[in-house]
Amino acid sequence: MYIQKLLPGVKKNILLKDYTTFKIGGPAKYFFEAKTKEDIIKAIIVAKQLKLPFFVLGNGSNLLVADKGYKGLIIRIMNYELGIKNKKIMVGAGVTLGKVIATATKNNLSGLEWGIGIPGTIGGAVWGNAGAFKKSMQDIITSVEVLDIKKSETVVLKNKDCRFGYRKSIFSTQGGSAAGGKQKNNLVILSVEIILQKANKTKIKNQIKEYSDYRIKNQPLNFPSAGSVFKNPCLPAGRQTKVSAGKLIEDCGLKGKIIGGAKISEKHANFIVNFKNAKANDVKKLINIAKNKVKNKFSIILKEEIQYL
Repeated sequence: MYIQKLLPGVKKNILLKDYTTFKIGGPAKYFFEAKTKEDIIKAIIVAKQLKLPFFVLGNGSNLLVADKGYKGLIIRIMNYELGIKNKKIMVGAGVTLGKVIATATKNNLSGLEWGIGIPGTIGGAVWGNAGAFKKSMQDIITSVEVLDIKKSETVVLKNKDCRFGYRKSIFSTQGGSAAGGKQKNNLVILSVEIILQKANKTKIKNQIKEYSDYRIKNQPLNFPSAGSVFKNPCLPAGRQTKVSAGKLIEDCGLKGKIIGGAKISEKHANFIVNFKNAKANDVKKLINIAKNKVKNKFSIILKEEIQYL
């Protein structure tokens, strides 16, 4: 295979359900694990050279992959560099939030406790401006190193350049993947610098436990899922007050609704869980039902937080 000469280590027909938290998805035609920044850049150059569609994959935590799979190159981000200088943490896009939180705690640094239990990578978290408990990535980002695909060069964006908003950023509004890029997206996240605050380690651990206990109590963590399916919408008539998407779905009587092997969780209606070998189409049907019911009952249009591939 010509691609194997250009990109040693690339694999064929790898099932993507093994690389998403939903445990759903068909095979990728080509699959490459990028363990360094240079690997990421090389894989993208090869994909462009071969005119091959590509998708940059993090931990697959906010993603629904089609049952038929993906007819291009999956570039799985696995650059795990992690360094600390005073209150700043420099971290490769492939490092999980859990690993960053553990490192921060060890070094008495506070500000990311809210991310406990979010299974994504730091790159994915920046891409979608992940958040919880009224906090988000934009509160702690100082800069993001990215590859500009069009120019084939790396650039560093400051916080303000990232155009963070509710569950979005300059990276996601370009239409790329949850880890920072597919073919439509010109910017691929390579590494991130965050700044935290010194704090008492016991206080940090207590805060982490509080957030973790809340998730265990209120979210269906015993089944594969992609986390919250929908963004919390604003009320109609232009008011900026956000309402719970889960509550709207629950009020439509959809808790426990099953199609195939997928189910709208009884514990939290903004979670769709894979309880019995669900297919992507099972999930999509439930998504469409929830959107239609909420629109008809409340005149509110739900927008997905998860990405489709």
